[in-house]
Amino acid sequence: MSETTTVLIVDDDEEIRDLLANYLAGFSIQAQAVGDGAAMRSAMETGHFDAIILDLMLPGEDGLSLCRQLRASTDIPIIILTARGESIDRVVGLELGADDYVMKPFDPRELVARIHTILRRTKDGKKREQAADGSDDQWHFEGWTINRLARQLVTPQKMVVPLSNAEYRLLSVFIERPHRVLSRDQLMDAARGHNATAFDRSIDLLVSRLRQKLEEDPKDPKFLKTVRGEGYLFDAKVVR
Repeated sequence: MSETTTVLIVDDDEEIRDLLANYLAGFSIQAQAVGDGAAMRSAMETGHFDAIILDLMLPGEDGLSLCRQLRASTDIPIIILTARGESIDRVVGLELGADDYVMKPFDPRELVARIHTILRRTKDGKKREQAADGSDDQWHFEGWTINRLARQLVTPQKMVVPLSNAEYRLLSVFIERPHRVLSRDQLMDAARGHNATAFDRSIDLLVSRLRQKLEEDPKDPKFLKTVRGEGYLFDAKVVR
């Protein structure tokens, strides 16, 4: 990670904000901390951030609402903070496009590890895309296009479909391995990495989100097919 890495902490607990900001500074991560959604938007208008640490339990607009807003307008990595008993909210947060989660109470070292992993993965992905020559900048399948440099999915009608970082990584894994059955472990290794320690359903949630964006009928998918007892298969002809 570069010395200019910056994160935005959104948490209404001032003590937690100060603790995290001071702790992250020891790892060359500059942190700006705010207490609610309005302050988050104001900070993003005036500053650049490499990742957002977003608490779910916020006054006014809650973290899930803010996560939805963020993912609609940016692909910035989002790590959500949740209480240990909020399993449903963790699931919803991932469905809305969060890249990872940390449960409260947590060890700050765990959060640092998650930040390192997400930013390293994002940086490596961009390097691979920038190293590609012009003929590899786009993938095409069944009228759809993925622009690798812009990290955009484009429909046959030329409409841009927003993808979260996790959705983009997973779709890339499928496109690089068409017509092959991939287990959840294989997909998790490629799309998230074991350091993410995501619960078992995380890949299923990502596949469900991609089906909502790709499939005419998500309940009867044409592209992302389930192979019972084995995993998933991307059934499309890919042209590079």
